[in-house]
Amino acid sequence: MKYRLMDVLACPYDKTFPLRLVVLGEHTKDRNYTGKVPFCELYCAFKGMNIKDMDDPSKAPCAECYRHEIEEGILYCDKCHRWYPIKEDIPILLPDELRNLNEDKEFLAKIKDRLTKVDPKLADEIINNGNPINLKQ
Repeated sequence: MKYRLMDVLACPYDKTFPLRLVVLGEHTKDRNYTGKVPFCELYCAFKGMNIKDMDDPSKAPCAECYRHEIEEGILYCDKCHRWYPIKEDIPILLPDELRNLNEDKEFLAKIKDRLTKVDPKLADEIINNGNPINLKQ
């Protein structure tokens, strides 16, 4: 998944924007960016801030961002406490009734320690109270 996708993703349930992104694995590719700067219109996930809050949006790190691919991580909605996995570069934003909760629970168990290292407070929230599944269920 590219960071720039965060500029258009919102929670499918309550439309919260932006979702919180926790990157647990990424790689870079050797490629050049020649597009407009800033590429994103509202939110720069690479810097973790709204475009309007940047000192100088014309100096946004779009060229560097363009090189990064998020392999694994979590998207989290602060409002409804739903979390969505990023697996094999793909964010999976399915409604609860279409999610495979057993697979989601296995994914959460697999990434629990890394998530705790990256963001202990969020890890505790997702592991204990996350929707639609958590490790306490």
